[in-house]
Amino acid sequence: MAQTSAQRQAAYRARRPYEGESGNGERRLQGWIATRTALALERLARRYCVTKQAMMERLINTEDERIMAQLNPDTPEWDIYEGKQSVTL
Repeated sequence: MAQTSAQRQAAYRARRPYEGESGNGERRLQGWIATRTALALERLARRYCVTKQAMMERLINTEDERIMAQLNPDTPEWDIYEGKQSVTL
């Protein structure tokens, strides 16, 4: 029996977190950002001829790699950044 569009979409959304070669898939991101930020994202994506999604991934991954290169894995700062330890004030 053929699936409805809603059933196909539901199956697609259920598979998406586990798709791809590594099995890590994708995660949904939803929220509001300032208009200024949205327009800047559009300009950057257009400049580099990529999608807004690709531009966001590039910016986030670049900053994450920069921070991780500065941290020593055997320190509390590493654990805090990885979310394995909470910040105490």
